[in-house]
Amino acid sequence: MEVFYYLVFGALGAMVAALELSKTTKDRINTSPAFNSFKNNYLLVYSLMMAGDWLQGPYVYFLYSQYGFGKGEIGQLFIAGFGSSMLFGTIVGSLADKQGRKRACITYCITYILSCITKHSPQYKVLMIGRVLGGIATSLLFSAFESWLVAEHNKRGFDQQWLSLTFSKAIFLGNGLVAILSGLFGNLLVDSFALGPVAPFDAAACFLAIGMAIILSSWTENYGDPSESKDLLSQFRGAAVAIASDEKIALLGAIQSLFEGSMYTFVFLWTPALSPNDEDIPHGFIFATFMFASMLGSSLASRLMAHSSPRVESYMQIVFVVSSISLMLPIATNFLVAPSKVKGGGISFSGCIQLLGFCTFEACVGIFWPSIMKMRSQYIPEEARSTIMNFFRIPLNIFVCIILYNVNAFPITVMFGMCSIFLFVASILQRRLMVIADKPKTEDWTAVKDRDTEADPLNI
Repeated sequence: MEVFYYLVFGALGAMVAALELSKTTKDRINTSPAFNSFKNNYLLVYSLMMAGDWLQGPYVYFLYSQYGFGKGEIGQLFIAGFGSSMLFGTIVGSLADKQGRKRACITYCITYILSCITKHSPQYKVLMIGRVLGGIATSLLFSAFESWLVAEHNKRGFDQQWLSLTFSKAIFLGNGLVAILSGLFGNLLVDSFALGPVAPFDAAACFLAIGMAIILSSWTENYGDPSESKDLLSQFRGAAVAIASDEKIALLGAIQSLFEGSMYTFVFLWTPALSPNDEDIPHGFIFATFMFASMLGSSLASRLMAHSSPRVESYMQIVFVVSSISLMLPIATNFLVAPSKVKGGGISFSGCIQLLGFCTFEACVGIFWPSIMKMRSQYIPEEARSTIMNFFRIPLNIFVCIILYNVNAFPITVMFGMCSIFLFVASILQRRLMVIADKPKTEDWTAVKDRDTEADPLNI
């Protein structure tokens, strides 16, 4: 492994350590013992849930290829996962608001465990069922847990600013440290212990079962809409009206879709970008390096959100611009650096420049997650939080499905250029959100429900 990888990895690790150790009392939020106990319980559960997710990621494609499926068939399986998340995500999100967020979190564990079990079968239909279950689980992971946290935090009367502390720590641990450890543990199971590519999925199921046991024993239930009606259509209609009637919610949804769409596209593009001529690159080590960059971003976000200024709405404009520039590097190096025509070998000079840019983008991702969580907690109405959050994922999943279906139709520079444009548009929308951040809602949730009731008194 080239020294360059160690230098980047070590530099990021040193910066993360320096940021964490240099925090003063001004950079830390004073909290209560009751909140710390609540926060630590959530962080433990969230870390276990993310471990269950991260353990699977590096081995899904590899497992399918080991079963003898080609690129086209594997692509269809991935599309099924994102399509399932799009089709069923809003339904399970609405059920989470109506039937309870704790139940939804438990449903996530059960659904994902069943998805892991299907990986033992080489039958295409069984694997397809597993992908559908995985898509449903993904929708719950990125909506039910956050919805439960925000509602429980408010129900217990904790300071609103303390919520940002939980968000930043959850991303620091769940999307950073846990991701790195999961990658190393999965590598240990598959390579060192030679247990085969199914082993990480079995380990993921175990972590999910442990997390579910903690949820069952220590979490209380909370709900969104307190009304007696359990009609899903009314919930969908109310959530859609809430988005349409409040510009801040609509902007937040557009910003989230643009950034996450670019992020998921980046996941598919970084490997061919760094090894266009089949260069020998250490995928696992680069992945760990990206996670260190994400930890750096979440640590920086924690420090930023501990202060009242700058506001989240303000600094996120800069984050989107920087992320846009970082994904322009593959295009810039393609024009400025002569491409290598030698097959194989180590990473090229342009690859090194791109890797630095990709680490910058991952740092922006680390800032994005706790910051968008903070803004969602401020602007999305509690009554339909899970439903609205899954509404946001519909354009995201459509976008990713289109990218997967046409991944070979466009040059990689075009794909990166498209992502860069999306991120720049996100910065413009973020600017608009900052301008209207203090503008009162044009219509609250109660007014929306009352109007729907008057229009449809029989709820049909």
